[in-house]
Amino acid sequence: MRIMLKSKIHRACVTNVNMDYEGSITIDKKLMEEADILPHEQVQVLNINNGARFTTYAIEGENGEICLNGAAARLGAKGDTVTILSYCHVADTEARNFTPKLVYVDAKNAITKTKRAVEAVSF
Repeated sequence: MRIMLKSKIHRACVTNVNMDYEGSITIDKKLMEEADILPHEQVQVLNINNGARFTTYAIEGENGEICLNGAAARLGAKGDTVTILSYCHVADTEARNFTPKLVYVDAKNAITKTKRAVEAVSF
């Protein structure tokens, strides 16, 4: 078995932080559905603004909402750009042909496109 990227919400905007909440990241319910992320599923969050990377769990939010809660609220600020990743275990026989679901959003966290292929970056 290999751990593979299952889905990614690319460059979402943090709409709020709430240090008083128990913990997690609140994500727009539509974004969660499109990225195949379930409530309480483990996710990794990458903060583009400050380089922070942390693991937490997802909870459903309102339209356009991305909120860092609890301890995660100390790892970002309103307006930061984050990428949210989910992973899955895939059998070796399926891993080479496995493709993640990629969800791209605009500055208001509205879906602009989705795809199933990661494009190679050339240097």
